[in-house]
Amino acid sequence: MSSVEYRIRALPIWNGAIAVEPLTGGLSNESFLVADANGRHVVRFGKDFPFHHVFRQREIMAAKAAAVAGFAPRVEFAEPGVMVSAYLGAKTYGPEDVRANRLRIARLIHAFHEEMPKHVSGAGFMFWVFHVNRDYARTLEAGKSRMAERLPQFLALNDALERLQQPLPIVFGHNDLLPANFLDDGKKLWLIDFEYAGFNTAMFDLAGAASNAEMTPGQSEELLAEYFGGKPDEALKRSHAAMQCASLLREAMWSMVSELHLTAPGADYVAYTAENLARLDAALDDYQTTYGKLAA
Repeated sequence: MSSVEYRIRALPIWNGAIAVEPLTGGLSNESFLVADANGRHVVRFGKDFPFHHVFRQREIMAAKAAAVAGFAPRVEFAEPGVMVSAYLGAKTYGPEDVRANRLRIARLIHAFHEEMPKHVSGAGFMFWVFHVNRDYARTLEAGKSRMAERLPQFLALNDALERLQQPLPIVFGHNDLLPANFLDDGKKLWLIDFEYAGFNTAMFDLAGAASNAEMTPGQSEELLAEYFGGKPDEALKRSHAAMQCASLLREAMWSMVSELHLTAPGADYVAYTAENLARLDAALDDYQTTYGKLAA
């Protein structure tokens, strides 16, 4: 028996014998499906990752708040380094599912932004992608990343994208809207994985959902219209297009930092870095075709 399975079996919450099955797909955490006499549960292991601004006590707080608010599965148990949640048996989305359900997702994001501040507790956490990218650059420089020579280019791009943002009310965002973090049980949509949840501008979740699902400009406009309750003006669309680039830059730099600090089963961070840099280049080309060259 592996040490991880031993730790799972030692958790004081099971009813009778259990069966343990690993879940695949995570880029930085280990998750397992566990069945006991009460049903099925997801066990998620994860340490604090200060280099990613990830602290598990804050993640657990956000996951519990999201469950109370009706956006996430019930948290059944938590202790340092491990969280157990109810298993929904729902479909995990891929990019095509996010695109096909973009209006439902816009409504889910809007409800999450509106409702979550009523339920979160403790010290507030701000997720501002442009700060995150600057801090990643410091980590990459200190760690002598293979990408260190490109950091001035990344930082100049980060500054230019930040200047294009439209002022919006501060909301409580999920801040990691990869397709696999949406679940669909056939009746409603759910959100999982709250490592980066915190106060932010709504534009980052809207941009993350669009960029991670590779939405077309037309699909992105429909997402914005549904969220804001009307056709977005050019300034809002430009801000969203710029934030999509910022989201992809952050995903690429996240992967570069992960190259230095993480090892997860099945994760190829070098390939993930290359994938997101290629998607960033395509998004920048689309932006500049529509709106003109980015000002340095």
